[in-house]
Amino acid sequence: MARGKSDDLLAEYKAKRDFAKTPEPKAVPARKKGNSFVIQKHAARRTHFDFRLEHDGVLKSWAVTKGPSLDPAQKRLAVRTEDHPLEYGGFEGVIPKGEYGGGPVMIWDRGTWEPIGDPDEGLAKGDFKFTLHGNRLNGDYVLVRMKKDKTGGKRENWLLIKKRDEHAEEGGEPTEQHMTSVKSGLSMEEIETGDVPVWSSNAQKKTPPSGSISGAARKRKPAAR
Repeated sequence: MARGKSDDLLAEYKAKRDFAKTPEPKAVPARKKGNSFVIQKHAARRTHFDFRLEHDGVLKSWAVTKGPSLDPAQKRLAVRTEDHPLEYGGFEGVIPKGEYGGGPVMIWDRGTWEPIGDPDEGLAKGDFKFTLHGNRLNGDYVLVRMKKDKTGGKRENWLLIKKRDEHAEEGGEPTEQHMTSVKSGLSMEEIETGDVPVWSSNAQKKTPPSGSISGAARKRKPAAR
């Protein structure tokens, strides 16, 4: 992966953020290829789930309004958003109010993924199939791009759909069953009130002020895989 290509893919990410004000990771180009995925629960203006797949040295991203489902009958709206740097896959904390996407962010699931067929072809055609190997989500999924409406809006809408396999479950709604972080074991409320180490975009964890992490939070173990 050439650094220049990754830089170009992150141009929109950089343009939307003031890194002097937000603790989010800076747009640092990836130096190696991988196959990670992460799903971050994000309580911004509206709570949603940011679905991110590592590809081309960045995290290809969609905002899934109701979160992923295990039920193949459910077609979840997934709005394409800007590519994010790979370091964002480890981001859990609070984006300050007034900044783009202000609100708490939780790492709800993470793991690896593999394409079904050619991923570039799937993304280009709007029929992107893949398999997830996560803490909470596993099995085959597809992202299907919807046709643009007649208003000509810039928003790129997709549908995230679970394929029928051994991991499918009728009526299965994992976002209602799992309410804590797979990274820290904390709830959204605990993250928002400061019961989590402060994220630093240079990958250094700052020590929170004394007493800012509750005894319960210190004793809490990360969520089971």
